[in-house]
Amino acid sequence: MSPPSAAATLLGFDYGEQRIGVAVGQTITRTATPLKTLTARAGQPNWSEIESLLKTWQPNRVVIGLPETTDGGPHSLAEAVRRFGRRLHGRFGLVVEYIDERLSSHEAAARCRGTSQGLDAMAACLILETWLDETHPRDGSCP
Repeated sequence: MSPPSAAATLLGFDYGEQRIGVAVGQTITRTATPLKTLTARAGQPNWSEIESLLKTWQPNRVVIGLPETTDGGPHSLAEAVRRFGRRLHGRFGLVVEYIDERLSSHEAAARCRGTSQGLDAMAACLILETWLDETHPRDGSCP
Protein backbone atom coordinates (compact mmCIF):
# COMPACT_ATOMS: atom_id res chain seq x y z
CA MET A 1 0.00 0.00 0.00
CA SER A 2 1.68 3.17 -1.15
CA PRO A 3 0.34 6.64 -0.39
CA PRO A 4 -0.39 8.91 -3.34
CA SER A 5 1.80 11.96 -3.71
CA ALA A 6 0.43 15.38 -2.73
CA ALA A 7 -3.32 15.90 -2.91
CA ALA A 8 -5.33 13.08 -4.44
CA THR A 9 -8.97 12.25 -4.93
CA LEU A 10 -10.00 8.69 -4.12
CA LEU A 11 -13.08 6.59 -4.68
CA GLY A 12 -13.81 3.85 -2.18
CA PHE A 13 -15.87 0.76 -2.94
CA ASP A 14 -17.65 -1.69 -0.67
CA TYR A 15 -18.20 -4.48 -3.18
CA GLY A 16 -21.12 -6.85 -2.84
CA GLU A 17 -22.82 -9.20 -5.25
CA GLN A 18 -26.09 -7.22 -5.05
CA ARG A 19 -24.98 -3.74 -3.98
CA ILE A 20 -21.76 -1.75 -4.23
CA GLY A 21 -21.28 1.18 -1.88
CA VAL A 22 -19.27 4.13 -3.17
CA ALA A 23 -17.56 6.96 -1.29
CA VAL A 24 -15.24 9.80 -2.26
CA GLY A 25 -12.24 11.00 -0.28
CA GLN A 26 -9.35 13.44 -0.34
CA THR A 27 -5.82 12.84 0.91
CA ILE A 28 -5.24 16.52 1.67
CA THR A 29 -8.12 16.67 4.18
CA ARG A 30 -7.95 12.96 5.07
CA THR A 31 -11.73 12.79 4.87
CA ALA A 32 -14.27 10.62 3.09
CA THR A 33 -17.95 11.08 2.29
CA PRO A 34 -20.53 8.45 1.33
CA LEU A 35 -21.73 8.97 -2.26
CA LYS A 36 -24.19 6.33 -3.35
CA THR A 37 -25.04 2.67 -3.59
CA LEU A 38 -24.94 0.99 -6.98
CA THR A 39 -26.96 -2.08 -7.87
CA ALA A 40 -25.17 -5.19 -9.07
CA ARG A 41 -26.67 -8.22 -10.77
CA ALA A 42 -25.05 -11.54 -9.93
CA GLY A 43 -21.94 -9.65 -8.91
CA GLN A 44 -21.80 -7.56 -12.10
CA PRO A 45 -21.92 -3.80 -11.60
CA ASN A 46 -23.40 -1.40 -14.08
CA TRP A 47 -20.11 -0.35 -15.66
CA SER A 48 -21.62 2.76 -17.25
CA GLU A 49 -22.60 4.02 -13.77
CA ILE A 50 -19.07 3.40 -12.53
CA GLU A 51 -17.64 5.13 -15.60
CA SER A 52 -19.88 8.14 -14.92
CA LEU A 53 -18.65 8.34 -11.31
CA LEU A 54 -15.04 8.12 -12.50
CA LYS A 55 -15.59 10.91 -15.03
CA THR A 56 -17.25 13.10 -12.40
CA TRP A 57 -14.71 12.60 -9.59
CA GLN A 58 -11.56 11.78 -11.63
CA PRO A 59 -9.92 9.79 -8.83
CA ASN A 60 -6.17 9.21 -8.72
CA ARG A 61 -6.84 5.72 -7.34
CA VAL A 62 -9.57 3.55 -5.90
CA VAL A 63 -9.67 1.71 -2.60
CA ILE A 64 -11.68 -1.48 -2.30
CA GLY A 65 -12.59 -3.21 0.93
CA LEU A 66 -11.25 -6.75 0.98
CA PRO A 67 -13.24 -9.03 3.30
CA GLU A 68 -11.45 -11.38 5.65
CA THR A 69 -12.84 -13.70 8.27
CA THR A 70 -12.59 -12.64 11.91
CA ASP A 71 -9.52 -14.86 12.30
CA GLY A 72 -7.80 -13.15 9.35
CA GLY A 73 -8.41 -15.88 6.79
CA PRO A 74 -9.76 -15.39 3.29
CA HIS A 75 -13.46 -14.68 3.00
CA SER A 76 -15.60 -16.44 0.39
CA LEU A 77 -16.19 -13.10 -1.38
CA ALA A 78 -12.48 -12.16 -1.54
CA GLU A 79 -11.84 -13.51 -5.05
CA ALA A 80 -14.89 -11.68 -6.44
CA VAL A 81 -13.63 -8.47 -4.83
CA ARG A 82 -10.18 -8.91 -6.41
CA ARG A 83 -11.80 -9.64 -9.78
CA PHE A 84 -13.79 -6.38 -9.46
CA GLY A 85 -10.52 -4.55 -8.74
CA ARG A 86 -8.77 -6.14 -11.74
CA ARG A 87 -11.66 -5.07 -13.95
CA LEU A 88 -11.53 -1.49 -12.63
CA HIS A 89 -7.82 -1.43 -13.38
CA GLY A 90 -8.19 -3.07 -16.79
CA ARG A 91 -11.12 -0.95 -18.01
CA PHE A 92 -10.03 2.40 -16.64
CA GLY A 93 -6.29 2.11 -15.93
CA LEU A 94 -6.80 3.02 -12.27
CA VAL A 95 -4.44 2.29 -9.42
CA VAL A 96 -6.34 -0.12 -7.17
CA GLU A 97 -5.62 -0.55 -3.47
CA TYR A 98 -7.22 -3.06 -1.09
CA ILE A 99 -7.79 -2.68 2.63
CA ASP A 100 -9.17 -5.05 5.24
CA GLU A 101 -12.85 -4.24 5.64
CA ARG A 102 -13.59 -6.47 8.63
CA LEU A 103 -16.41 -5.06 10.72
CA SER A 104 -16.98 -2.06 8.40
CA SER A 105 -20.61 -3.12 7.90
CA HIS A 106 -21.18 -3.27 11.67
CA GLU A 107 -19.69 0.20 12.15
CA ALA A 108 -21.66 1.52 9.16
CA ALA A 109 -24.88 0.18 10.72
CA ALA A 110 -24.05 1.96 13.96
CA ARG A 111 -23.39 5.23 12.12
CA CYS A 112 -26.60 4.86 10.10
CA ARG A 113 -28.51 4.40 13.36
CA GLY A 114 -30.32 1.20 12.46
CA THR A 115 -31.57 2.20 9.01
CA SER A 116 -30.31 0.32 5.99
CA GLN A 117 -30.56 3.42 3.78
CA GLY A 118 -27.06 4.44 2.76
CA LEU A 119 -25.48 1.52 4.61
CA ASP A 120 -23.30 0.35 1.70
CA ALA A 121 -22.12 3.86 0.88
CA MET A 122 -21.30 4.41 4.57
CA ALA A 123 -19.32 1.14 4.59
CA ALA A 124 -17.37 2.44 1.54
CA CYS A 125 -16.73 5.66 3.46
CA LEU A 126 -15.36 3.69 6.43
CA ILE A 127 -13.13 1.67 4.07
CA LEU A 128 -11.69 4.90 2.67
CA GLU A 129 -11.26 6.40 6.14
CA THR A 130 -9.36 3.30 7.25
CA TRP A 131 -7.07 3.49 4.20
CA LEU A 132 -6.48 7.22 4.78
CA ASP A 133 -5.69 6.64 8.47
CA GLU A 134 -3.18 3.91 7.58
CA THR A 135 -1.47 5.76 4.73
CA HIS A 136 -1.78 9.35 5.98
CA PRO A 137 -1.58 9.16 9.79
CA ARG A 138 -2.48 12.26 11.73
CA ASP A 139 0.77 12.92 13.54
CA GLY A 140 0.08 16.55 14.33
CA SER A 141 2.24 17.89 11.51
CA CYS A 142 0.97 19.68 8.46
CA PRO A 143 0.62 17.58 5.31
